[in-house]
Amino acid sequence: MMANGIGLFPLIPLFAISFFVELCSGGKVGVCYGRNADDLPTPDKVAQLIQLHSIKYVRIYDANIQVLKAFANTGVELMIGIPNSDLLAISQYQSNADTWLKTNILPYYPATIITYITVGAEITESPVNVSSLVVPAMTNVNTALKKVGLHKRIKVSSTHSLGVLFRSFPPSAGAFDSKFAFFLKPMLEFLVENQSPFMIDLYPYYAYRDSSENVSLDYALFNPTSDVIDPNTGLVYTNMFDAQMDAIYFALMALNFRTLKVMVTESGWPNKGSAKEAAATSDNAQSYDTNLIRHVINDTGTPAKPGEEIDVYIFSLFNENKKPGLESERNWGLFYPDQTSIFSLDWTGKGSVDVVTGANITGSNGTWCVASSNASEQDLKNALDWACGPGNVDCSAIQPSQPCFQPDSLTSHASYAFNSYYQQNGATDIACSFGGAGIKTTKDPSECFRFSMLFSPSYQLERCVRLVYWTGPVGPHGISPGVNEAERLCLLL
Repeated sequence: MMANGIGLFPLIPLFAISFFVELCSGGKVGVCYGRNADDLPTPDKVAQLIQLHSIKYVRIYDANIQVLKAFANTGVELMIGIPNSDLLAISQYQSNADTWLKTNILPYYPATIITYITVGAEITESPVNVSSLVVPAMTNVNTALKKVGLHKRIKVSSTHSLGVLFRSFPPSAGAFDSKFAFFLKPMLEFLVENQSPFMIDLYPYYAYRDSSENVSLDYALFNPTSDVIDPNTGLVYTNMFDAQMDAIYFALMALNFRTLKVMVTESGWPNKGSAKEAAATSDNAQSYDTNLIRHVINDTGTPAKPGEEIDVYIFSLFNENKKPGLESERNWGLFYPDQTSIFSLDWTGKGSVDVVTGANITGSNGTWCVASSNASEQDLKNALDWACGPGNVDCSAIQPSQPCFQPDSLTSHASYAFNSYYQQNGATDIACSFGGAGIKTTKDPSECFRFSMLFSPSYQLERCVRLVYWTGPVGPHGISPGVNEAERLCLLL
C-alpha cells in the first residue's frame, strides 16, 4: 500500500484508492501479509493464524523462502510479488526470469499453492521510474512459466494505484491518464491474451481524509447515506467503493477492454492515526472491512456491472511498525503481533459483528464457546493445536491425569481450549470462530468447562475457590480442602 499516490486527483471528489471484494459466485476475499515490521510472529505461526480464521487467499510482496515454506500443505493460495527493484534485471534478460522462477517458485510448488505473480507494485507511484520495465518483465516471467508448463496455473499481472486514472468522477467518465499509455495499452493486451486480471489497489480512506468536505464518512464506510447519481448514466451509487470500481470499468471500456476481469489487490482502513487523522480508528476499520465483505457477498457487482465477480485482498494482516509516514501508515492491521484481533471481523459476511471487548461472563447470563458438531475431526485438531500453541491457552488441565482430561475426546478438549481463548479475548464472535470449528452457546456447560473461563477481577476469587474446592489436593475427585482453605490458597496466588 503506497500512500504517496493519494495526491494525484486534487480536483476529483471521488478519487480515492479503493478496494474490491467478493465471496459470492466465485469471488474471493483474501488478506495482504505485509512484513515491514520487527515484531511480527514467525511465518509458521502466521500460517496457523491464517488457517484458524479460514482465510484461503494471501498476498505477499516478495518470494520470501520462509513464508513459502510455512504455507506448504496448508491449502492457502498465495499471490507473490516481484519488487520494483528487481524489474530491471528481469526485464533485460530472459535468463534472469528463468533463474528467478527456478529459485523462488519451483522448489516449493505445488506443496505451496501459488496462483498469481505480481510483477512490480504501483509502478506509477514509484520514486524511480520503472514504468517502461514492467511489461518486458511480465513477458519474461510468463515465458519462464511456459517453459515449465505453469503459465495456465500461475497468472502474471501487476498492481496499480487509482493514480493510473486521469479522471474518476463521475464513474462513467473514468479514464486512464494518457501519460501512461505507452506501457498501459501493451499491458492490457498482455492481460487479455493470457487471461490475467487487471489489479488495482483502492483506498476510500484517503479520499475522505484529504477531501472530507466533498466525501462523507458514511459514504466511504458503506454506511447508509444520501445517494450519488452519475449524471451521464443515471446509475445510483450508495458508496464510494462502487463508484471507484465503476470508474475503472468505464476506463477499460473506453479502451475497448470490456471483458477484462478486475481484481482489487489491496483495500482496508487504518485502525489508528495521528491527531489530524481522526477517522483512523478501530471502529471505522471494523466498519469498513466488515461492510466491504458483506457488500460484495450479499450484493455482488457494481451498478455498472451487476453480478460481476470481484476478488479483494484486505490490507493488512498486521500493523507494520517500520513503515514511514503518518501514524496511520503503520496501523492497517487486523491482528496485533501477539495474534489477537484488533477488532472483530466477520469473514463470512453473514453475521453481525460483536464489538464487545473485555466482557465479564458469568454462568448465569453469559455465553460459552464450544466445538461445533459440524466441524471435521481434522479441523478440530488444527484449531485445538493452534489454541494451545500460538493462541496462548493454558491447556494443562486437559492433559492426562489432569482435572479436565475426562471425558477423553477431541470434542471435549477442543471445547475447553476454545472457551478459554474465547473468554480471554473479549468473548467476541471472532474469538469463537476457529475457522468455523467453534460455535457460541448459552447453555451452561460442564464444571470443568466453566473453569476455563476468564472472569473479570471481581470473579477471580470465586473462580479459584470453586476450582480448588472441586478438585481437591489429591486429584480431580480427591478430598476437598474446604472452602476456607481454598480461599486461603487462592489469596496466595
